[in-house]
Amino acid sequence: MATRTSKLLVRLGIAVAVIAGIGWWLHSRGQAADRTPAGGGSAEQRAVPVQLAKVEQKDLPIWVEGLGTVAAVQQVTVRAQVDGRLDKVLFTEGQTVKAGDVLAQIDPRPYEVQLHQAEGALARDRAQLDAAQKNYQRYKGLQAQQLVAAQQVETIGAQAGDYAGSIKIDEAAIESAKLNLDYARIKSPIDGITGVRLVDAGNLVHASDTTGIVVVTAIDPAAVFFTVPQDRLAKIAAAQQKGEVPVEIYNRDGADLIAKGTLAVIDNQINQTTSTLRLKALVPNKQRALWPNAFVKARLLVETRQGALVVPAVAVQHGPSGDFVYTVSADMTAQMKPVTVDMTTGDTAVLAKGVKAGEQVVTEGANQLRPGAKVQTAPRK
Repeated sequence: MATRTSKLLVRLGIAVAVIAGIGWWLHSRGQAADRTPAGGGSAEQRAVPVQLAKVEQKDLPIWVEGLGTVAAVQQVTVRAQVDGRLDKVLFTEGQTVKAGDVLAQIDPRPYEVQLHQAEGALARDRAQLDAAQKNYQRYKGLQAQQLVAAQQVETIGAQAGDYAGSIKIDEAAIESAKLNLDYARIKSPIDGITGVRLVDAGNLVHASDTTGIVVVTAIDPAAVFFTVPQDRLAKIAAAQQKGEVPVEIYNRDGADLIAKGTLAVIDNQINQTTSTLRLKALVPNKQRALWPNAFVKARLLVETRQGALVVPAVAVQHGPSGDFVYTVSADMTAQMKPVTVDMTTGDTAVLAKGVKAGEQVVTEGANQLRPGAKVQTAPRK
């Protein structure tokens, strides 16, 4: 009986100890809850680190960007226009040449011979014409005295006309021979830069050759062809109607500005496969910074938006109810404000409404925010 009473007392003591422990734990938790703010944790510990930017109101240039390639405004394969042996090559590869500069010389002697022959024939026919005209005048005098028949006078007059026609043919032959002599001096038809020599001196060249002597490329100004989305056509066309449309050309990664020019042509059709519009810009290229077939980035100024409200594009968040930004008040509290995005250009968003100039918007850390949350400015990386 005593043993059973002892066991009962032990069990009762254990139960009391457990109940007391639970009560102490619940009491401690309640005191901790009383010391903790409703947000859960101290304000300093719960502040979300963010990056901020100001809403600005300013005149904003609106650019349309596209990828493109550089092309020569004009490129000519210089070919021989007469047959013969190529005696001399007078240019250096990569040389800057002017229109009319002699690039090569074909053996001119065959054409000099043709010229001398034509000049000899002209001299002969002129002498014959002179004799025929004098004879014609003499026979006209005899006809007036009725000493010769009229038919004989007409025959001699016809001979004079025949010699006059021969002189015209001789003069044309002389012009042709001189032209061939000029063609024997192969000249550059345009201002530009010579490429790699395509034939060496000593070879026979022909007017029918397709390879030519050299390719001359005009690179100043340079042409830049680039494409933009077809939806930009209306703005580009409107800008072109107002006057010259400035174009800026950057290197392939868009980091460095290479040159500036103007829009020259809007292509007359849309590419249905890519839904893009092709544009051509002319760009001064005295420094030869642009080279044919190089890949570049181009952008053209279609308008300047006056007094636009702008924020970094990363500040605009997208939610089920539309676009919004987080603004930060003076007490470093985040507030969610719905906004209407008018347009985005580059890394800048133009807002039609929702914020005011001078307000602070969150540009980094917005994914951790809720309305009313405390924030602190984080150091920039």
